[in-house]
Amino acid sequence: MMPDTFVSPQVEINEALVTSALLGRGLPSEAEHHLWEAGLSYHLDDIAERHLREAEALAPGHAAVLIGLYRFYFYKGRLAEALDVARRCLLKAAQENNLPADWRCVRAGDAEFGRYENILARFFLFSLKGYAYLQMRLGQTEEGRIAVRKLLELDPTDKIGAKVLLGVLDRMGQDDE
Repeated sequence: MMPDTFVSPQVEINEALVTSALLGRGLPSEAEHHLWEAGLSYHLDDIAERHLREAEALAPGHAAVLIGLYRFYFYKGRLAEALDVARRCLLKAAQENNLPADWRCVRAGDAEFGRYENILARFFLFSLKGYAYLQMRLGQTEEGRIAVRKLLELDPTDKIGAKVLLGVLDRMGQDDE
């Protein structure tokens, strides 16, 4: 199972920087430099990861760094590490939205989840979607299903595409025709 679309790692990391600005926190220029270098050296795993870790040391918990780490691990197929970062993204997104730390306790009225242009709420939804997807990929299908159902509770119009994940879960174990 691959993500819906593939965007080059450099574009992904640049998008993370834009997203972080919208989240209202400045990224130290040295950390931004390391994110930039990580994108440029994406094909050199050790070097790219070292730059990401340097960015993390300079800006621990910053959304841009977390997104960069998540996408690096995800696209490198290091799914368990991506899941660890997805959990950290969920906690960060909960903090940014003044939501309960446990995503299971979040309710539809706790944030403007229905407004796709609300970047903070969207950060939470996409973090939860990544968490659900990775749980599925790592064989934790029931946890993935619970997370997908929460996504649909928070976003009943399915602006982020959780029904696709639910469809995959529903088809699991059925013969391909």
